[in-house]
Amino acid sequence: QGEEGPPSLEYIQAKDLFPHKELIKEEESLQVPFAVLQGEGVEYLGHASDAVIAISNYRLHIKFKDSVVNVPLRMMESVESRDMFQLHIVCKDSKVVRCHFSTFKQCQEWLKRLSRAIARPTKPEDLFAFAYHAWCLGVCADEEDQHAHLCRPGDHVKYRFEMELARMGFDLQNVWRVSDINNNYKLCTSYPQKLLVPVWITDKELENVASFRSWKRIPAVVYRHLRNGAVIARCSQPEISWWGWRNADDEYLVTSIAKACALNPGQRLAGGTPYSGPSEGNEACDAGFDSSLTACSSVESSATPQKLLILDARSYTAAVANRAKGGGCECEEYYPNCEVVFMGMANIHSIRNSFQYLRAVCSQMPDPSNWLSALESTKWLQHLSVMLKAAVLVANAVDREGRPVLVHCSDGWDRTPQIVALAKILLDPYYRTMEGFQVLVESDWLDFGHKFADRCGHQEKAEDQNEQCPVFLQWLDSIHQLLKQFPCLFEFNEAFLVKLVQHTYSCLYGTFLGNSPCEREMHNIAKRTCSVWSLLRAGNKNFHNLLYISGTDQVSETPAVIGNGPWKEEGVQGCCMSFGLCGHVPEVFSPDVSPTSMAGILRGCEVWIN
Repeated sequence: QGEEGPPSLEYIQAKDLFPHKELIKEEESLQVPFAVLQGEGVEYLGHASDAVIAISNYRLHIKFKDSVVNVPLRMMESVESRDMFQLHIVCKDSKVVRCHFSTFKQCQEWLKRLSRAIARPTKPEDLFAFAYHAWCLGVCADEEDQHAHLCRPGDHVKYRFEMELARMGFDLQNVWRVSDINNNYKLCTSYPQKLLVPVWITDKELENVASFRSWKRIPAVVYRHLRNGAVIARCSQPEISWWGWRNADDEYLVTSIAKACALNPGQRLAGGTPYSGPSEGNEACDAGFDSSLTACSSVESSATPQKLLILDARSYTAAVANRAKGGGCECEEYYPNCEVVFMGMANIHSIRNSFQYLRAVCSQMPDPSNWLSALESTKWLQHLSVMLKAAVLVANAVDREGRPVLVHCSDGWDRTPQIVALAKILLDPYYRTMEGFQVLVESDWLDFGHKFADRCGHQEKAEDQNEQCPVFLQWLDSIHQLLKQFPCLFEFNEAFLVKLVQHTYSCLYGTFLGNSPCEREMHNIAKRTCSVWSLLRAGNKNFHNLLYISGTDQVSETPAVIGNGPWKEEGVQGCCMSFGLCGHVPEVFSPDVSPTSMAGILRGCEVWIN
């Protein structure tokens, strides 16, 4: 800085931090065969045996005579040379790309180039999302307006927590409260900063509970049924260990969730009586966050809590085995008025292996004689079935029985969001809209710390392949199954899901970068990258389902006789090719049941999983 001029750094544009590399061409006459994105620079351009091939800082582009292959670099899982002249590229979304070259030397050269391009980043800024955002701002004089218009999600995402509390009708005066104990992520780095708990639970008690739950992921409420007041809460496993440790505050918090539901019963009671609001006795609950329920005795005498369902996503064997590592599961003897159910969902290692088998089956030419047996051997559909069974169990408990549910697995960031988010899709038509689906992903997956960076394999300096697993993709496939069976219930279409899968891995947007909200704030990702919801916005007609019928939230009590439909081979193959996943769910409705009703949804799901 000179004495007369302003600081020189003020004149450096953001895009100058991400300069392009010099293009290396195999022939001077070659032209880049695609329109580049802002911030994208082509680094290599050459010929394959029957195509033009290019590598940029964002993608691999192969232009054949009659087709084009476009694959983001971060979508690629591995690349290798086969048969001396062929590049074999395996992608994280199940695609397999093959490219032939005229000579062995040329094939090896492109193998080296591509291997360098897909190497793990050494810092977050190596991911293309940062360069893309910087160059987008560089083309607009008013950077703030450009950022707000093109890069940010809507207010429904920005203010999702407050809007969801109001939409679901939580009584924040007498029954529930928003705790700030996790401000600046001082309690749990993988949890959101605001947590919803019963009003009489103190922050001191929450600290004690955190010391007893794996990774300090305490039970927190994430959904409330408007009609009966039953809630869904989530957490991680208790740290029982072989010593059989107990925690009185944890037991108290879990049972308090059921008691809070009884105090805030919803718009109508079980007998159909309209809910008239909180009684005078509830007001005592708000004073000083008293850690006993004696202040609310006048209400408790007339409000009997429903039996709380604790749904453990693991098998009983796996839960007990976790005690050797300091984990474990709840004992019904210590948690009064609670029932523990184990679902037997597979861990990430089994899901990863299943997906690899599925990808191998889908990348081969289908043999009609053994297609279904080959698909079944991958166990992918079995894993989807167990996930859906767990979600239906939660939805039935909440909707039909009016019971609160607490969901957890081991750490609470893989199987737990799968079950909770899928159950909310079944229960609430809002989450089946484009706007609501965005809120669902942000709230249940991003805010509660699903490890996207590790699971998707784009975490810097991370070499542990065992941390990779298509957990979110598996959940999106379950949504795809529901979309196929209930085509009128979803505002978005299959293209919406396909694009979301692509950009989960592409690193074009910053939405799925990092392992937790704390990490994303640490790297200021919200202001330095674009949001994927700016692309998948509700106004984008390309992603709108023309069959969608809004307002389908009435529960039908009409009984149905439902027959098991056969798996259709062509349906399975078609879905494999179009969505990159697996097959489709048979129709299961009788004429007297509306598939758009809650009863229709749950019955349809029950037929498929049974």
